[in-house]
Amino acid sequence: MGAVPNKHTRKATNVSLDSELLETAKQLGINISRSAEAGLRDAVAKRQAEIWKKENRAAIQASNDYVETHGIPLASHRKF
Repeated sequence: MGAVPNKHTRKATNVSLDSELLETAKQLGINISRSAEAGLRDAVAKRQAEIWKKENRAAIQASNDYVETHGIPLASHRKF
């Protein structure tokens, strides 16, 4: 049975890190590549959310204005 191919390919890259932080991480047995990848993934997700909010600001405001004026749609059907 062959190995399952990885959905995402990995690419080697060079980064500059604080030397003391890097040494501490190594002493603690932290996987530097995976940790950097996780941090980058979080930063990308945060930035994408910021962009989405900016691009959709008008629609979000229109929805909020509607609810403020008319109340929550179908609120009369709520059981709580």
